[in-house]
Amino acid sequence: MNEWEFQVLEDKTSIDHVTIGDVDVRVGDSVRLRPRKGGDVLDIALAGQIAVIESIEQDYEGKIHVCVVLEDDPGRDLGMLRQPGHRFFFDSTEVEALPPSEARPRAVTQKPHTLVAGIGNIFLGDDGFGVEVIKRLSAREFPVSVRVVDFGIRGFDLAYALQDGYETTILVDAYPHDQPAGTVSLIEPDLSSLEETQQSVVETHGMNPVNVLRMAAAMNAKLGKILLVGCEPETFGGEEGQMGLSDAVDAAVDEAVRMIESLIDKILHEKRSRDV
Repeated sequence: MNEWEFQVLEDKTSIDHVTIGDVDVRVGDSVRLRPRKGGDVLDIALAGQIAVIESIEQDYEGKIHVCVVLEDDPGRDLGMLRQPGHRFFFDSTEVEALPPSEARPRAVTQKPHTLVAGIGNIFLGDDGFGVEVIKRLSAREFPVSVRVVDFGIRGFDLAYALQDGYETTILVDAYPHDQPAGTVSLIEPDLSSLEETQQSVVETHGMNPVNVLRMAAAMNAKLGKILLVGCEPETFGGEEGQMGLSDAVDAAVDEAVRMIESLIDKILHEKRSRDV
């Protein structure tokens, strides 16, 4: 089963551990991959590799799936953030526990609970607002529980990322709403309107935030709290487009960064209070 097929299943249950042979293995443990014979080229390439368990999940038929990230994958951190292309699913019979002589320290795994997603096209003037905000945020240090990503015009990738069940998603985008150019606003979209139409599902490169949320909902994503940090644009560059933000929108980027940092601080504080 590939990751796409597994993600679209409606009912999945996280499992604390799975017994392999006579050994209980858990998230963070290292295992050796032993794909069944007769698999594809990828199975052949992965056979014998050491991997870290990112999650153990049970599908709607009761079958156990072990999701792993390769130990020597340069993109291992992306896999731990549940990024497609760096995670592999195996049946519990296709992995084996490492003997004590090869045991590794258990990896620290933490699923991010907050996603900050930049949206926009840098070739359309102020539509690149979200991209620039994420660029500046990426220079800041955030806890591993907060994921900051520039999705640009990759609507399908963002809809796919929302399958991971973030408690809070902060979208950052240009937001025309009849205000002076450069006005930064915080909006909480009405998610009930997502059920009105599903026509945007096929628009895999459309980055209108509502369209992306509709696409994610159609893919059975369990959307948490959604916030939009939007900026009133001055220009999208006309028919020929434009590189770079207008002066008014460029001046608003730092304000948006401060707003998002404040939101993240509030989210982290509230989560710590709930977890006490």
